[in-house]
Amino acid sequence: MSQGSLSAANQLFLLDTSVIIHLVRGTEVCQRILRLYDLINCQPRPLVSVVSLAEVRVLAEVNHWGERKRQALERTLQSLVVVDIHHPLVIDAYVRIDLHARQHPKGARHMGKNDLWIAACAAAADAFLLSTDDDFEHLIPDQVRGDVIPVIPPSASGEPG
Repeated sequence: MSQGSLSAANQLFLLDTSVIIHLVRGTEVCQRILRLYDLINCQPRPLVSVVSLAEVRVLAEVNHWGERKRQALERTLQSLVVVDIHHPLVIDAYVRIDLHARQHPKGARHMGKNDLWIAACAAAADAFLLSTDDDFEHLIPDQVRGDVIPVIPPSASGEPG
């Protein structure tokens, strides 16, 4: 579903937990995301939901990340602007997105509550959601602007690039 290069000029991005993990690990997916969306130079600085802060810290603990990776995580998080879930616009977006998922034309979509909050933060901020998690695909573009970046590049998966 990747839309390819999106101009970062004045584009507000919200990064899902999955993207933060790729940025910290410095994977090939990270390099592709940085190239496609110019996250290093984009202004305003990308957003992150407070929910992702908790998710990624749990993952660091569960996976016993070492000091170097934890420092990379902290540097990454410090470069982002945190969106809180207590804002009325976020709560309204959460309700709208959850109802949409439950009434989806192709059948009810059961999203994890954390993904709902992350999508709501993106929608409320009118930010472009970046994720590698296809759980968001049914929301794009009707409920939230965004892109689900394939973890396997289209050329490697046999799909046309």
